[in-house]
Formats: sequence, C-alpha cells, structure tokens
Amino acid sequence: MKILILGQGGREHAFVKAFKRTTPSADIHVLPGNDGMKQEALCFTDKSLKDTAFIEQLCVHNNYDVVFIGPEDPLVDGVSDRLRNLGHKVVGPSQYWAQLEGSKIFAKEFMIKANIPTAKFAVVDSVELVKKHVQSFTPPYVLKADGLAAGKGVFICDTQEELYTAAENIFVKKTLGNAGLKAAIEQFTPGWELSYLFFTNGREYVSLPIAQDHKRLYNGQKGPNTGGMGTWAPLDISNELDQNIRKKVIEPTLAEISKGNSVYRGVVFLGIMVNGNEPSVLEYNVRMGDPETQSILPLIETNLGQFLARLADGKLNELKLNSNFASCVVLASPGYPDNPQKGLPIDGYESAKDTQTQHLIASGVRKENSQWVTHGGRVLGAVGVGTTKENSLKEAYSLAEKVKWQGIHFRTDIGTAN
Repeated sequence: MKILILGQGGREHAFVKAFKRTTPSADIHVLPGNDGMKQEALCFTDKSLKDTAFIEQLCVHNNYDVVFIGPEDPLVDGVSDRLRNLGHKVVGPSQYWAQLEGSKIFAKEFMIKANIPTAKFAVVDSVELVKKHVQSFTPPYVLKADGLAAGKGVFICDTQEELYTAAENIFVKKTLGNAGLKAAIEQFTPGWELSYLFFTNGREYVSLPIAQDHKRLYNGQKGPNTGGMGTWAPLDISNELDQNIRKKVIEPTLAEISKGNSVYRGVVFLGIMVNGNEPSVLEYNVRMGDPETQSILPLIETNLGQFLARLADGKLNELKLNSNFASCVVLASPGYPDNPQKGLPIDGYESAKDTQTQHLIASGVRKENSQWVTHGGRVLGAVGVGTTKENSLKEAYSLAEKVKWQGIHFRTDIGTAN
C-alpha cells in the first residue's frame, strides 16, 4: 500500500510509526518529512508544502492509495481540494471547512449558528476596539488572533493592562503578521481542558481515545502557552460528560457541516473546557493534534492505511483499540516557544532504540554531517506505552532521560496536572 503523508513534525512521524505497525508492507512517503523519519520512510526534505505543483506531480507519478494531510497550513491553502479534483484519495477537509481552524472568528460564528456551547465573544481589529469591548467581559481576559499563529495566537490576560499590551503586539507591532489582522476577545472559561478527536466523513463519526494535553511551558500549568508540552491517553470521562459532548457538540457540528456542499473527510479536533459535566468548546482544529497524536495512535490496532483509504472515499469503518495507555513527553529547546535555539548537539538520540513500550518521535531534529542537532522548538517526543497510565508515564520519562542537549527542557508533571 502506497501512502503519502504531507507534513514534517512529530504528528507526521507518529503516523509513519503507526502505518509501519498496523499496515503490512506499507510504502510510506513523507513531504517534506525530517531527518529523523528517513530510516522509516522516503522523505522529500528538500521540498516545501507550498510547492503544490510538485505535490500534484508526485501524486500523479506514484498513484498513492491515500494521501494524508497532517498540518493545518496546506488544508487552509486548499491542497486537499486540488488533489481531490485530480482524482486522488485524500484525508483532510476542504479549504472551506479548514476555516474552522484557519479563522477563530469563522469558528465562533459557526458555533453560534449551530447552537454549540462556547464562550461569548466580540470581534476586534484595534486596541481602541478592545478598550471599547473590555467592559463586557470579566478577568482573566482572553484574546485570540483570528488566523493561524502556530499555537502562539491565544493570550490569557489577568488584567486590562496585559490585555492592552497583547492587543498592541497584535494590531500595532504586527507580531503575528496577517494572523492578527482581526481577533476575538472572549470570556474566560473556567474548568479543565480535554482534547476530543474524531474521524468523520461529514455525516458520521468514529471517536478516537480522549487525550489530555498540557499547554503551558512549565510545571503546574505555569508560563506561556505552547503548542503542547505533553499528553496522555485514554482519558476516562463520565458517561454524562461523554453524552453531553456527543449531543451538544459533535452532533450539531456534523448537522451544520452536512448542510453544505463542501467535503469534510478527515479529523475534527475539539478543544473542550469542562465545568462539572458541561462542555464548552474552546476551539476547532481540522487535523490531528500535536502532541495528542503521539499518545493516541499507539492505542489503535486497526489497519490504519485501509481505514484512511476508505475514509478518503467517504466511508467509515470502526476502529479497533487496544487496552493500553500511552504518554508523550515533549523535549524542547531552550528559548521555546518564542526563540528556540537551533543547532545544539544532541547526545543519545541514536542509542535510544524503539521498543514495544518506548519510542522517540522526531519533531525538530536535523543531521549535520554525523551529528544530530536541534532544529525546532519541540525537538523530540518521548512516548511510553503501558498497561496503566502510570506505567506509560514511567516509560516515557525513562526514555526522556536518555537524550541530552544544552538547555533541554521538559515538564516533569505530565499526567499529574490538569
């Protein structure tokens, strides 16, 4: 089975490993991929996700059984539409539905239209407008840049002064570029957060194991928000909460999506805040999460290649899951998330071999001559698998200790802090 994965980070490497494990004789190509994937897949590291002409030529030449689009950017750019129009089997929503992630304002307006529980909000495009609307909200204040901002577009501000500083950075200093042309000021939602992901053909859905992410940089949920410092799965929730998520969020989401003519064959990722047994949607993502994927895929026993090929045709199979737990601890470069250091020599990477209970995920690594070096903010993911949550965390942390670089940073409370 020939499979093309578009993307280059930890999520995509996790899919490489899942295909190798579940899909016999899988011939896996990744564009662009990274140096850490090259022993397991054919990578086109000299190409860009923006090079849609080459991607189209590659698909025509290789006639892949399925193309899986990992990150959000090519979905927002419409790559799934272009490949589908050429007759290729693609897992990833249309450009229209990619706006659920590509535009926070589109997503909020979608939720209001579908009567999905979410925090009240107001659209703003200047510091002055923020100051005008702030009286309608209570602290802490939440400011969300409208566009894609690589996980750096959400600001939680304890005071009005912090809010105004965030607004000035977005609207005046243009620190987020076009992602910050507009923003949403939003009422802070108390509670605890979970990640709920499901595959869908736009009408039906199959739920994935629930993962819990840890966004803040430091232990105890302190420090700046990041793309994610670690996850574990499956999170067990009450039957009442599960039913509320299905009835109040998933079903109205698909009811709204199914009204349109645009294709949705892929993943819906719900960031949900929970208070009691009541869900409130923080955000939609239209792809698998990173690092949620790293702790979800080890729990799947189904032939993933066949499952996704059928999904690309609009058909949904059931997913067979094992009874394990999986945890992922993200190992980051110093300076992450704002200014991560690249080029730092990594020790112990090649000697940390995969086992049934441990494996490393390559996110931001590069091989220069014979030396592995850091090449991103989130460098590696240490994944542990066990029969209990505690065992999976023990495996992940013992693996994390096997690799080193100057200033390496990882949280030591994954799985113990909400």
